[in-house]
Order: sequence, then C-alpha cells, then structure tokens
Amino acid sequence: MLKTILTLLLSNSILLISQQQSITVSPNGKIKSISEAVNLLGDGSVLIIDGGTYREGNIIIDKEIIIRGKNNPVLDGEKKYEVLTVRSDNVLIEGLTIKNAGVNFLYENAGIRLDESDGSIIRDNIFIDNYFGIYLAKSENCLIEKNYFKSNAISESTSGNGIHLWYSKNIDIKNNEISGHRDGIYLEFVRHGLITDNRSHSNLRYGLHFMFSDSSTYSGNLFEFNGAGVAVMYTRNVLMENNVFQHNWGPASYGLLLKDIDNSIIRYNVFYKNTSAIYLEGCNRNTIINNELQNNGWAIKLMANSMDNKFSANDFISNTFDVATNSRQNFNTFEGNFWSEYKKYDLDKDGIGDVPYRPVKLYSLLVEKQPATVSLMRSMFISLIDLAESIIPSITPAALMDEKPRMRRIN
Repeated sequence: MLKTILTLLLSNSILLISQQQSITVSPNGKIKSISEAVNLLGDGSVLIIDGGTYREGNIIIDKEIIIRGKNNPVLDGEKKYEVLTVRSDNVLIEGLTIKNAGVNFLYENAGIRLDESDGSIIRDNIFIDNYFGIYLAKSENCLIEKNYFKSNAISESTSGNGIHLWYSKNIDIKNNEISGHRDGIYLEFVRHGLITDNRSHSNLRYGLHFMFSDSSTYSGNLFEFNGAGVAVMYTRNVLMENNVFQHNWGPASYGLLLKDIDNSIIRYNVFYKNTSAIYLEGCNRNTIINNELQNNGWAIKLMANSMDNKFSANDFISNTFDVATNSRQNFNTFEGNFWSEYKKYDLDKDGIGDVPYRPVKLYSLLVEKQPATVSLMRSMFISLIDLAESIIPSITPAALMDEKPRMRRIN
C-alpha cells in the first residue's frame, strides 16, 4: 500500500512539471552553465543537460523542476564540492554522471543531496568516486532507483556511504547497485523505508546499515563481499525477506548482525558462506522462519540477553557450527527446522525425527572461549567430547533443542 501511494504521488507531481517550459544547457550552446539555467527557470520547467563535462562547484536546485541528462553529461565536483543540492520538492534528476564530490567531514558532501525535499525522484544516474553518493536529510516520499554507485573507499574514517538517509520517511530505494563505499546503504531515524532489489557489494563496512529506523521493509536485495555484511540496530517492526547474504568473511564479519531488534520478521532469506550468518544480541520476540543457512562458519550466534525469539522451518546445511551461545540457559524456541547434522531416525515416517536435536556443540563453546582450539576441528577427540555432551549435557544448554527436527529440507 505504501509503495502504491508513493508511486501515485510521484507520478502526479512529475506529470504536472513535465507540461512546462524547457531549457537546454550545452558546452557549445547559448546557455553553458547549469546554475544560470536554473536561475532562468520557473517551477514546473524542464532542464536538459547535454553531453559534456560541467565543473560549477555546488549547484543549488531551489525550484520544482525536471533535470534530464542527454548524451551522458558529467557533473564534476573536482574533489572539492558537493555537486547538486536540492532544496525544493518534486524534483526529478535522471541520466547524469556525477563524480568527485569532495571529502568534507563537517558537511558530508554528496553527489546529490536532498535537503528537506518531498516527492523527489533520483533515477538512472551514475555516481563515481563521490564522498557520499546520495544523501537525504529530513526528506519524505522520495524514490531512489536504478542508479549505479562506484567508489574506492580505503578507510572508514575517510569514506562516506553510497545512499545515506537521515531523519526521513516513506523513502523507496530500489534496483540500485552500490560498491566501494563505507556502507552501501545507511539509514538513521528513518520510518517506513522500502529497500528492494538492490545489489550492495564490496563495501568497506556494511552492505546495509540502519539504526533507529522502525517499520521498514528490506526485500529482494543481494549483500555480498562486504566487510561485515548487514547491521540492524536499535529498531523494531522490521521485515527482512527474500534477501541473499553471502561471502561476508572476516574475523568480526556477519551476514546479518541484529542488535536490540524487537518484534521483527526475518524470512525466506539465503545465508551462504558468511563467517556468522545471523548474530543476535539483545533481540526479543523476533521470528526467524523459512531461511536457508548453508556453509557458514556459525549459522546462528545467540547471546544470552536475547529472549522469546522463534526459529522455525529453517534449513541448516553444512555449517561448521549450527548454533552457538554464551549461556547455559535457553529463553528461545527452536522447532521444526532441518539440520544436516541430524543423524537420527523417523520410525513412524511422519517427516519429524523421533529424537530431539541439540544444535549447540561443546566444541563451539571451546572455540568461543579459546579461539586457538579451532586447530582441533574434525579431530577424533572433538568428535568424542561432542558425542558425550549430546548424550549427557553438562556444559551446553540442555533446554536448547529442536524437539521436532525435520528429516528433509524445507526451503
């Protein structure tokens, strides 16, 4: 419903604008300056930027206009300036290449900044080597789609984010590709964000990072080869579904890091070859259902301060450790999952194992406390102590078990 309403609002606004006057800027034309053209235009006009390279410092857009690139024009911030700053509503920007927004730790220069803008659209643009790609501040009902971002971040302290949202609401981000930034997509104090069908890869820190951003949906995205995968913090009522988290490797790397997340749903996602697929700390009343967790180091890391979470109908396949925890007690529910390590039987052929499965291995606790013991992996000694612990639990949480393990894959 949110997506439909937002699309209608944006379409109506742009239709009204597109019926007005048009000015073309060209290096060889009568008007050569973008800023000059903006000053000449009124609300509801169209600015066409013809092919060429434009170096005009920070260009301010303070009118409701369409800005459309023709023949791939390039707007160059010369490593010093923010390139486009939008301070009006209902602005459409498309078909531009924007590059070299300069590093500025105070102002956080961007290729395009929407500053208190309502109903604007940024689509089909290319962003190259910008400090921040697109920056939205106190904006709402905006659409960011089909843009390409490429930067070459070297350190977290000297790099910005591909798409950055602060204190905004009803923002639709879809079909973008982002790489080489600090975080691919970053949200802080955002409400009703819709993040769909993006590819965020090879970023220095997180593919997606959001904090204090309630009631948002993240669907159909690919997060891969990022420094630490995806981080979701201090948020509630989030839906994360049909995403792929893969190849996020490192000593402190996760497919999905959840910290202080409540009343959220994580479903139909694929976690493949991450150091830790899902890490939960201080998370309560979340549903983790119908996910595939395959070939990860740790499939689930569940800290003791996480309670009332339900893990159901997930496939745990060939992970080094299926579940790890730092508590001997259990306040969460595991039921009806498939575990590739489960080797028991199903005599009544109902598809449910007749013996409960204990996914926490003693060896996983040893590795948590003494990382050097990872060198003993696959040894007969480790197999023996895990077997003994599974029969008579003394250190691992006896209550953490799946009483209805599935015999076949679910997803």
